Amino acid sequence: MIKIVTLGTAGSTPTKARGLPSIAIVHDGDVYLFDCGEGTQMQMMRFGLNISKVKAIFVSHIHGDHVIGIAGLLRTMALNNRKDGIDIYVPQGAKRPIQSLIFFDKAIIRFPIAIKEIKAGNVYKKEDFEISAFKVEHSVLAYGYLFREKDRLRFIKDRCRAAGLKNTMFSELAKKGSLRIGKKDVRLKDVTYMQKGASVAYATDTRPSVSTVNAAMNCDILIHEANFMESEAQKAMDRKHSTAKEAAGVAKKAKVKKLILTHISARYRNTKEMLKEARSVFANTEIAQDGSAFYLGKGGIV
Repeated sequence: MIKIVTLGTAGSTPTKARGLPSIAIVHDGDVYLFDCGEGTQMQMMRFGLNISKVKAIFVSHIHGDHVIGIAGLLRTMALNNRKDGIDIYVPQGAKRPIQSLIFFDKAIIRFPIAIKEIKAGNVYKKEDFEISAFKVEHSVLAYGYLFREKDRLRFIKDRCRAAGLKNTMFSELAKKGSLRIGKKDVRLKDVTYMQKGASVAYATDTRPSVSTVNAAMNCDILIHEANFMESEAQKAMDRKHSTAKEAAGVAKKAKVKKLILTHISARYRNTKEMLKEARSVFANTEIAQDGSAFYLGKGGIV
């Protein structure tokens, strides 16, 4: 089960209801943060995520509303006697500013911090999932991220029972591809199927882009910024952001299962009309609130 928590869903300015940008993906108990706006550590506590479980932070771009929370989060980790290292992934050219942000007051942080500048492509790999970066279109160098589980071989219970498979036969069949049981040859492909891994794409701050469509193609969930409504489409264009309707267009082209809108401007306290605009293009759209949680299981969205 994968849990996605929208910790901060505001645009550049926080409101009483919305904190600055940060998304958490929880996989096998570990937490992966995408952006870390001011107050992210408080939001994690508020919404029940363990700060000590953060393994890596993936920064979309260097604007302050997406990174200032890193300093406070790392200091809290240090005061909690963290020993494990942490990786921070940033666009090229952003390593020095992030170092300055972290160490400006000579804080005593004893655990290893690795700040890694990235290019488009795979940036993080584990046994059962990987995270890749793709360029988006903003006023500074910025990246979106794609979290994708690897496809898994699954046994079909009824067919395995009928074939007489038991105990160590499963692993033996998986290795050999076929197995003699009694008077029959049992083939792996006849008693298994490939379960498609869960996938989540994250794109903010950005204009609607072909790179996002390509990265998010057939994803379970696309988390996309919606800084403006159509009435201010020109501002969205000038400031290199997206409207809710434009984000919905990206979701439609990418054939995703669900669109989650975030990075909502403080000018929109009531988002009913924004949601209406987005759903006119892509029906399965939600506007995230701080603390909204979404789940992906074996069969997709739960």
